[in-house]
Amino acid sequence: MVKKMPDKIIAVCGSSSVDDRGAELAREVGRLIARKGCSLVCGGLGGVMEACCRGAREEGGMTIGILPGTSREDANPYVDVPIVTGLGHARNLIIVQTAHAVIALPGGPGTLSEIALALKVGAPVVALDDWEEISDIEHASSPAEAVNAAIQLASKNRR
Repeated sequence: MVKKMPDKIIAVCGSSSVDDRGAELAREVGRLIARKGCSLVCGGLGGVMEACCRGAREEGGMTIGILPGTSREDANPYVDVPIVTGLGHARNLIIVQTAHAVIALPGGPGTLSEIALALKVGAPVVALDDWEEISDIEHASSPAEAVNAAIQLASKNRR
């Protein structure tokens, strides 16, 4: 069965290594994105990326992984559409350009680069459980609040 890609694509970015709490937070974000009928795009590897893809897949959602390397085999097992770029961290621009909105979970410099690139290209960003020091983005206190805010902002996004 071929899945139809929904109208809205929500990016999720965060750490490539997470503890159990972080993984569950990301998994719930993925579940909610799928339940709301949106596709999920991420970096396609492990940590937050794998957990959110797993949650979306559990709900029958579409997952897209923008991979930094040159092999589809690098994608986590929950990616439906692996996009091989060979661009390394530069693939972060493709992730945020693809998305109508971005949800940023806890992470490091890679996540921060995705937030900055999203702001630069005009993609709205919703932070969950981190990034309080960045004032130009929305802040959410739960996965449901983050996903609802991202979808609302995506609906207003004219990019």
